[in-house]
Amino acid sequence: MERKKLLWISHLIPYPPKGGVLQRTFNLIKELSKYYDIYLFAFNQASFLKSSFPGSKLPLEEAKRGLAPYVKELEIAEIPSEARKFGKYRLALSTLLSGQPYTVEWLRSDLAAKKISAMIDSVHPDIAHYDTISLAIYRNLTAHLPTVLNHHNIESQMLFDRAKKETNLLKKGYFLQEARKLQRYETSVCKEFSLNITCSPEDSILLQSIDPSLKCKDVPNGVDITYFYPAPANYEPHSLIFAGGLGWYPNLDAMNFFADDIWPELKAEIPDITMNLVGRSPTQKFRQLSGNDPSFKVHGFVDDVRPYLRKAHAYVCPIRDGGGTKLKILDALAIGCPVIAHPFACVGIDVEDGKNVLFAATPSDYVAQVKALFESEHLRQKLASNGPRLIEEKYSFSAIGKDYSEQLEVLLQQHHEGADSAEALTAANKTR
Repeated sequence: MERKKLLWISHLIPYPPKGGVLQRTFNLIKELSKYYDIYLFAFNQASFLKSSFPGSKLPLEEAKRGLAPYVKELEIAEIPSEARKFGKYRLALSTLLSGQPYTVEWLRSDLAAKKISAMIDSVHPDIAHYDTISLAIYRNLTAHLPTVLNHHNIESQMLFDRAKKETNLLKKGYFLQEARKLQRYETSVCKEFSLNITCSPEDSILLQSIDPSLKCKDVPNGVDITYFYPAPANYEPHSLIFAGGLGWYPNLDAMNFFADDIWPELKAEIPDITMNLVGRSPTQKFRQLSGNDPSFKVHGFVDDVRPYLRKAHAYVCPIRDGGGTKLKILDALAIGCPVIAHPFACVGIDVEDGKNVLFAATPSDYVAQVKALFESEHLRQKLASNGPRLIEEKYSFSAIGKDYSEQLEVLLQQHHEGADSAEALTAANKTR
């Protein structure tokens, strides 16, 4: 039986799978490649890619090699705003004046449209996956195909939430305006896709609150359990870890909250405690804190986060903003690193306080939960055992990818049935 062809349009080159969007996108492509021939079009976020391969002179070539086993063909385009001096600022100003959302205009490119069109003409894909709302500007190129729009987060809601928390009035106004423009855009374009997929039931509800008529399906974030798995290791007592790129606002907000409000209280109660901050783009604030306090360690981007997770006494995740489900939580659970997290950080993940994770919202909550964990080896062992068990049962990417492939098959069948009905109706009209 001939394999179907899936055109995957991405806002970044999904390799290496080190956290967040990269991890979700790469693993879905990897799993779907078992069932479909994948043809990938991707924008090159050059600075992001370079930071993923520190020290490499050819990061793009390394990414291509990493994707080659799972992708039949890869076409790449540069982002216009990144090629110009002060391009992002100029784009922000132009969208402010034009009334278009920055998130949408960011990836608008005539050259990209030509490359996608040429790929479609050459490959003749059966179905198309758009990996974020920013790519919906190219939806007309695949109007003849069943199409899926992926939502890593509900972008307009994230901006509304950010506007609420912003204290700078100019930034607050900008975020609010962007949120409104983006929500209008979501209302107009999401319905043009055969299916909208989200990371959690909560995100599906949010998206359908914008347009109740939308067809949505949850395709949760997951874990490659052949990579993230528990292994014997001697953890460092009284050590904490957070792993996540600080270029993403919810991670930065979480770590600012931790450094300003939680860390001083933890230090006062547990003088020998250490904190390990792992992830790209650490700010000067955290580097300065590390310089003044050697027990607050800033590691930056690391190629393999697993040794850091296995050495930690606990993973702390004070994320209070954003959307989707937090892959960092899933990774820590899979490794068997006990998790202490804000309840918001676990939205969309089937965890239970005291069984798989420990919940904390306020600084005093974090102090109490960290102390409880540090003082009870029984509690640590329970969390370390229950985390991997939950991941294996519900959040393996292999099962998630198989489920998504079956949903794509349903879309293809519906598309063919619709085409057959339209053809029959046309033939009937001609005979009248």
